[in-house]
Amino acid sequence: VQLQASGGGLVQAGGSLRPSCAASGSGFRTNVMGWYRQAPGKQRELVASKTTSGSTNYADSVKGRFTISRDNAKNTVYLQMNSLKPEDTAVYYCNLSPGDWRNYWGQGTQVTVSS
Repeated sequence: VQLQASGGGLVQAGGSLRPSCAASGSGFRTNVMGWYRQAPGKQRELVASKTTSGSTNYADSVKGRFTISRDNAKNTVYLQMNSLKPEDTAVYYCNLSPGDWRNYWGQGTQVTVSS
């Protein structure tokens, strides 16, 4: 399984970004795709995830600002990030799991929010 993320960047506080992540070679009919982030000196944390059936999960810190969506036909997940804050600055990693112990990671995309 390969995950290719794109769409990070530098934005001012209050701005928006929409990274995407395409999975190839998955073959899993049901799975969870999501985004995690890791800021310098901090642990990697879940940002948002969405199952093939549409169930979503968000970190409290991004609820109301971020929206995760996915195109199951394209095996692609998107993260619409609005009202960005400097504390959202991190490397964002996309993730795919078939719902068991396996986890697949993308290469990470940098998101930097300036104040």
